[in-house]
Amino acid sequence: MKNFEVKLQKVKFEYDFIETYDAGIVLKGIEVKEIKKRHFSFIDGYCYFKDGELFVKNVIINNAEEPNRDKKLLLKKHELTKLEKELTKGLTMVPFSFFTNDRGSIKCTIVLGRRNKSYEKKQKLKEKDLEREKKLED
Repeated sequence: MKNFEVKLQKVKFEYDFIETYDAGIVLKGIEVKEIKKRHFSFIDGYCYFKDGELFVKNVIINNAEEPNRDKKLLLKKHELTKLEKELTKGLTMVPFSFFTNDRGSIKCTIVLGRRNKSYEKKQKLKEKDLEREKKLED
C-alpha cells in the first residue's frame, strides 16, 4: 500500500505552532487497516499526559471494536519530559496529521501551540485577503 497523509487544516487556523513532533501511535487489530483506508476522524482530537505517558483523545476510528479509545503516542523520554513542562505553561497539544513512514508504520504529527484569539483569526483572514488582492493586481 502506498504512503498516505491526512492533515487537519483547521489546526493551522486555530493555533500558533511552536513545535511539531512525529510520534508513533499504538493501534490494535483492525485500526491500522481502517486508518490506511482513511476511515477515521480526529477533528476534536487533543493530547494529554497520564502517568508520564502521552495519549491522544477523540481520534475516532470507524469499524473498530472501541472506536473512541484513547491511543498511546510513542516519543523519546526527553521529548516527553520537555512536552510535559511546556503544557504547564498553558500551551496545548493537538494532532495535526496522520501518515505512514517509509517502513509502513503509522505516525501522528502533534503540534505544540497556543490557541489563537478570535481577533487574531480575523487578522489572519484580512492579511490573506490583502495578499490575494495584490496577486490579482500584478
